[in-house]
Amino acid sequence: MQLIEQIKAKARKNLKIVVLPESYDERMLFAAQAVTEQGLAKVVILGNPAEILAAAATKGITLDGVELLEPKSSPRLPAYIDAFVELRKAKGMSREEAEKILTAPDNLYYAGMMVRLGDAAGEVAGATSTTGNVLKSAFQTVGPAPGIKTVSSYFFMVTKNPSFGENGIILFADCAVNPNPDPQALAEIAVATARNCKAFLDVEPRVAMLSFSTRGSSSHADIDKVTEATAIARRIDPDLLIDGELQADAALLPSVGEKKAPGSPVAGKANVLIFPDLDAANIGYKLVERVAGAEAVGPIIQGLAKPVNDLSRGCSVEDIVNVTAITAVQAQG
Repeated sequence: MQLIEQIKAKARKNLKIVVLPESYDERMLFAAQAVTEQGLAKVVILGNPAEILAAAATKGITLDGVELLEPKSSPRLPAYIDAFVELRKAKGMSREEAEKILTAPDNLYYAGMMVRLGDAAGEVAGATSTTGNVLKSAFQTVGPAPGIKTVSSYFFMVTKNPSFGENGIILFADCAVNPNPDPQALAEIAVATARNCKAFLDVEPRVAMLSFSTRGSSSHADIDKVTEATAIARRIDPDLLIDGELQADAALLPSVGEKKAPGSPVAGKANVLIFPDLDAANIGYKLVERVAGAEAVGPIIQGLAKPVNDLSRGCSVEDIVNVTAITAVQAQG
């Protein structure tokens, strides 16, 4: 697939260290082997090295070139404890509590501190851990990017129809993080996703703010939220090609867009779809993936100080490899 191959080529140009904390999931071990063999990143797996190697051997997995690291015995643990206590001092964090959190079996907080302190450039988790736990640990360790209030996510949806989006590729947001964003948050999600569209695809983003209405065809508070968010996004980035509210067919199909939103710079040719809430976005991406046979690459987290990406618990080994490559490219930037 052309998009992923482009991303992998970028990852190979400047190898970054990516930590995979979930050694207790065999998909992570298979992915670590594939990432290393393909030269996409330098991989660190967290857990007991003897147990990891034993599990790998039973599956025929080769981990040559992969670093195996046990948080409990790491010489960096005391420094991580000190830094984490400092981060959480307002919450009254003790050294004993910090050590317990950093050496917890899920390894999420240790991985996050590796990224924060520069011992890894990025993290990929979520094959076993919930999105809530992955993001909570990322918020408390890596933290948000300067000036960013809304941490969100997007998917690259790679469809089989090149007439959609950008040669078949559409960015969907926010499919994993914000249940019911207010207009300001929805606008920040739109602007951030548009910038990632430009960064990864090297094309002009065309952003559709989705709703069940197009340009006042219905009246409801939910529609008002989308139109307000569109106006805020335009103020944040006056040059952004964005329109809303638009129904999905008006956003994607030229014939419908021309009829429902004549003169729109986006209708009928959107390559970024911003959903009004998490219900719509999560349902939408899963339907397009499972029913239409599109490839869903992500979720890719945006808004953190350094890259931490969350996987779907139903992810495949290929999904992990792809998201690791994306994380490595994010780290380059």
